[in-house]
Amino acid sequence: MQTRLLGRNGPQVSALGLGCMGMSEFYGARDDAESIATIHHALDRGLTLLDTADIYGPYINEELVGKAIRARRGQVFLATKFGIVRDPANPQSRAVSGRPEYVRESVDGSLKRLGVEQIDLYYQHRLDPRTPIEDTVGAMAELVQAGKVRYLGLSEVSAETLERAHAVHPIAAVQSEFSLWTRDPQENGVLAMCRKLGTALVAYSPLGRGFLTGAYKSPDDFAADDYRRSSPRFLGENFTRNLQLVDKVTELARDKGCTPAQLALAWVLAQGDDVIGIPGTKRRDRLDENLGALDVKLSGAELEAIDAIFPPDAAAGPRYAEAMLKFLNA
Repeated sequence: MQTRLLGRNGPQVSALGLGCMGMSEFYGARDDAESIATIHHALDRGLTLLDTADIYGPYINEELVGKAIRARRGQVFLATKFGIVRDPANPQSRAVSGRPEYVRESVDGSLKRLGVEQIDLYYQHRLDPRTPIEDTVGAMAELVQAGKVRYLGLSEVSAETLERAHAVHPIAAVQSEFSLWTRDPQENGVLAMCRKLGTALVAYSPLGRGFLTGAYKSPDDFAADDYRRSSPRFLGENFTRNLQLVDKVTELARDKGCTPAQLALAWVLAQGDDVIGIPGTKRRDRLDENLGALDVKLSGAELEAIDAIFPPDAAAGPRYAEAMLKFLNA
């Protein structure tokens, strides 16, 4: 397994991690047995970074991951998140909290559900506009001092927020959506700030929520309860326009002798040794396909060809519904 540093002075983790969210929610039916088998297979292949969050389920994804790693804790670099609050009476609603008391309450809940004594990487999932980042990260730093957390991370923050947070306590990783169809970290200065501070960029949805795999040809390919049925990039004309982009990626992958998913992941990894991808899957065969991206090396000419057919801002539609856009790059 290829490894990369989680931050300039951080630990070594697998260059590709495993996003576990879809095992419990958002992407169709659950199959806990296959999901646990997938996590075990990932560890057998040498993958170390597992990514979850309290919001996924909510809560049940942390429980699933905890069950899967119970006998294999030493093989896992475990990341989870707090900060997005869901209303039990309205599962579709979202709020955020970075209040220090909420930080302390959340970590204890995650530790219990995961069945561990310490979380390796603890992210603030979204920035709370009502709570200064210094207050939130100050409370997170107390968790490090207490031994409940090893490293701190932030998700979907701006370069300015990252710099302010890092002044309170070193930030090992920033998790942001990053893929061929979402170039925000490169475009808004976040990746540059990460490099200035020695912070790793962890790319979530590096396969464009599965779209870049080429597996989906129609919105009808998604289950009735699949989140993507309401996601702007998967609707109407946006779907059609984005599919045309993916068809071009598929042609390049065919010429390269790899799958579209492997080409898309190889592109993410080629953006720098400080970039780590966490494609999500709940199936062992898809995991093996994703890990095959580690053997795909892209030349400068190939990267230019990819950018020519899939330039920044080429994707049609915003990446989230209107209500959540205000929490991105915050």
